[in-house]
Amino acid sequence: MILNYIWIALFLLAMVFGLGQWILTGDQQIFSTMFKALMDMSKTGFEIALGLTGILTFWMGMMKIGEASGAIQRVANLIDPFFRKLFPEVPKGHPAIGSMMLNLSANMLGLGDAATPMGLKAMKELQEINPNKETASNAQIMFLVLNAAGFTLIPITVIMYRLQFKAENPSDVFIPILITTFSAAMAGLIAVSIKQRINLFNRTLFLGLLSLCLFVAGLIYFFLSLEKSQMQVYSNLLASLVVFAIMTSFILMALWKKLSVFEVFIEGAKEGFNTAVRIIPYLVAILCVIALFRTSGGFDFIMNGITALFNYSGLRTEFVPALPVAMMKPLSGSGARGMMLELLAHPEFGPDSFAGRLACIFQGSVDTTLYIVAVYFGSVGVKNSRYAVGCGLIADLVSVIVAITVAYLFFPV
Repeated sequence: MILNYIWIALFLLAMVFGLGQWILTGDQQIFSTMFKALMDMSKTGFEIALGLTGILTFWMGMMKIGEASGAIQRVANLIDPFFRKLFPEVPKGHPAIGSMMLNLSANMLGLGDAATPMGLKAMKELQEINPNKETASNAQIMFLVLNAAGFTLIPITVIMYRLQFKAENPSDVFIPILITTFSAAMAGLIAVSIKQRINLFNRTLFLGLLSLCLFVAGLIYFFLSLEKSQMQVYSNLLASLVVFAIMTSFILMALWKKLSVFEVFIEGAKEGFNTAVRIIPYLVAILCVIALFRTSGGFDFIMNGITALFNYSGLRTEFVPALPVAMMKPLSGSGARGMMLELLAHPEFGPDSFAGRLACIFQGSVDTTLYIVAVYFGSVGVKNSRYAVGCGLIADLVSVIVAITVAYLFFPV
């Protein structure tokens, strides 16, 4: 329901700002520009969905092998005690547990679109036990918010972009991103837990979360002990190694069970293709309205107002040039990425400037809340997202505050 209001608000605000541009600045081409942006983004939305088709097809095929071989069920059995407390509506041993774990693991490894098929499969399995098919269940909301918080252990993509722009040390944002993304994930988890009245001080949940905190602390210590040149090598190696280990284990277990691996893969791949087709309308709808809002000047108006506010208040403003990335991230991943790249390429800033580093931290810390809500809920026909967007935006807000704080700590100006 809230996504419906956000979509309408963005559309109407785009019209208001477009009229303002026409009346106040005399820009007679503004609505032509907005219409062109709308048409371009319609095409782009379809192309993004088309690009996801191959990834979805492959990974859904691999997921089917993991499911048929029993590998996913074994993963589910290991984490079942923890997940049953976090997702009390999900029955013991339900396949959604394994799918959710694989999705969250893929996000942790910074695999981006490769995590989407696993997430969509998990959402489909959660929908099977959802009593009200058009309203998001508690389990679906918890999973979606954790997904949108985008907890990332290894931000490969951001590091590669910094390498392309010849940053002096491409991996110097690694630890700030890890601290920020972990804080955002915890904020999202706590927000949903309060809403659903989940007791995080339950022994199982508390020990599980404490173990995760210790693991993240250990990872930070390990990477801080490495030479700067080694940090990128180890992060890339770890992510790739884990992915290939998972796929190999799926196939070996399927062989051990004497399954026809190729036929099982094709069966799952067909499901991936059908899923890719179903998400096209939702993806196009959300991307088009965001493109309208950006082109109308509404986004620039808000950013200029924030900049003026900080300048007037006399507070530090080194972080302001990077704020558009943070503001755009909940709305559009590609839009936020474009703004980050624009800042990295800007002669006044660049990858080693404070704003350039902060933009990279923003980009690598959380996922795209509205995109995920539209795609994940849209793939299973959920129309009422309840409080999912609100809790997701809480995680986004925490990520912005923590990102700015750690940027000043790690890169003093």
